[in-house]
Amino acid sequence: MKVLGIETSCDETGVAIYDTDTGLRAHCLHSQIDLHAAYGGVVPELASRDHIRRLPLLL
Repeated sequence: MKVLGIETSCDETGVAIYDTDTGLRAHCLHSQIDLHAAYGGVVPELASRDHIRRLPLLL
């Protein structure tokens, strides 16, 4: 069986594909650290919009 994992934290978006026969097949992670650095912390509205923009590119 193949499993698609999607994870979003406050400032990261990640995806992975796991195969029960062969293990981890692929993974990719996007960090928003540079996006939020200018504000001194995570800005929820910017984080949410970036997750929406980045997720299709990671898939």
